[in-house]
Amino acid sequence: MTRLVTSEGLKKLQDELEERTVTIRQEIANSIKEAKDQGDLSENAEYSAAKEQQAENEQRVLELEMLLKDVEIVQHDDADTSAQIGSKVTVKVKGKEMDFDIVGSNEADPAAHKISNESPIGKALMGSNPGDKVSVKTPAGEVKYEIIKVK
Repeated sequence: MTRLVTSEGLKKLQDELEERTVTIRQEIANSIKEAKDQGDLSENAEYSAAKEQQAENEQRVLELEMLLKDVEIVQHDDADTSAQIGSKVTVKVKGKEMDFDIVGSNEADPAAHKISNESPIGKALMGSNPGDKVSVKTPAGEVKYEIIKVK
């Protein structure tokens, strides 16, 4: 399954993979060696914790490698004035202005106002232009967004 990412999102994934395969792997290997040097491994909590950390890190490395194998970099089309992946969209909702960055699902970070193109708000904003109004069904009810600006 192809996953859409911005060039910024691709860089973050590549950086995380490099950190996990170079730095974190080495730190875990050092922890395992130190724990082994302490002797009896059957009752060694440091060894068990390091092995668990190693398994978690290797799982994430595999996930990142699989993600990177199937990504498609989405280039923002500056000639298209509608909202798309890579757009920063300013909306007015309930009298307040908010900015959203539309990104691929792997880059989504709602706390940082980075919303996935697959999220309810992201889907509603995709293809919209300044002046458009879109409605989004949320658990709290329907919310109306007025598109102010698309960059």
